[in-house]
Amino acid sequence: MQNIFNKIFGTSQAQKFFSPGRVNLIGEHTDHEGGFVFPCAINLGISALAQPRTDDTIRLYSMNFDEGAFTPFEIKIDEIKSKSEIRTWVNYPLGVVNVLKNHGYKFGGADILYNGNLPGGAGLSSSAAIEVLTGKIFSELYKLNIDGVKMARFSQEAENNFVGMNCGIMDQFAVSMGKKNCAVLLNCSTLEYSYAPLELENFKIVITNSNVPHSLAGSEYNLRRQQCEAALADIKTKKEISCLCDLTPNELDEFSFSIADPVNLKRARHAVSENARAIRASEALKAGDLNLFGRLMNASHVSLRDDYQVTVPELDILASLAWKLDGVVGSRMTGGGFGGCTVSIVENNSVENFKNSIGADYERLTGRKADFYVIETSDGAGKCK
Repeated sequence: MQNIFNKIFGTSQAQKFFSPGRVNLIGEHTDHEGGFVFPCAINLGISALAQPRTDDTIRLYSMNFDEGAFTPFEIKIDEIKSKSEIRTWVNYPLGVVNVLKNHGYKFGGADILYNGNLPGGAGLSSSAAIEVLTGKIFSELYKLNIDGVKMARFSQEAENNFVGMNCGIMDQFAVSMGKKNCAVLLNCSTLEYSYAPLELENFKIVITNSNVPHSLAGSEYNLRRQQCEAALADIKTKKEISCLCDLTPNELDEFSFSIADPVNLKRARHAVSENARAIRASEALKAGDLNLFGRLMNASHVSLRDDYQVTVPELDILASLAWKLDGVVGSRMTGGGFGGCTVSIVENNSVENFKNSIGADYERLTGRKADFYVIETSDGAGKCK
């Protein structure tokens, strides 16, 4: 990367940064409903080289997206609009810069080179990774002293208001606050969190990429949010709650008659039941009950398929193939859906068979090749030591 940086930006003493992706073990589409999620940061992610400038110009270049004569995207900080009019990858870093500016932070320009090994469109939070990474870079270069929780909130704000994706805070929080050998149980309503040990001595976390790219901004993600909001509004006519995940599954059953639209009821049922699964799953992992954890993962996928309806046939095939294999504790869709990946917990001595068997069957059934990543946990984004 250093040679590319020098070619684009000139000789430098650039500092190196890294931001992980994340995989959510369970608790999908609960974050925007005030519920619990249980993600971990992973060792796939985005690296960056960055240096401050003496003016207010920001120059950005991605080794993953930019091609040609090594010409960076260039803009002055004051020229960044309140909402993106640019439709490329630079929306994500520019959105964070815009949020920092709007919150009153004072900083100058920067030259930044990005290079990631997260598969694009796979649902491993490449957008959150570059958002948090950019915020960490400016915080470090200009001594802004922004803590990890605040950085997660700023990054979510950038995606909501600048990029235009109405996401919850899980991805940005996991990327910013990840801890090696741990998963994070996060209450998305209060941002209270705790770490649970994730030291799977005899097991591996395997991510399977369906290679069906997902684009949440172009999908029905925002529609699902609206349907949940409508369900919440209906329930509020009968019971005083602030978010869907204030309810237990039994309470939702009790007040389900108040939800006028049966589709909205299905969306609410997923959010509430998934929230309960996330809490039980974290307790199971802390207690060492991996079999229960796996059963909850499987149930999560069924709910995402039938009630929230964000899977695609390829994801359903990957999950069902995994469920049939010996040595697989559990498997489910992970991420926003409409493509992307599954996450599975697999016994060490079954990993190769998992990849070979599922890879062959998946290609035979779909005509697509699957990619497999045996991942490790990671610390959150920051300057490399």
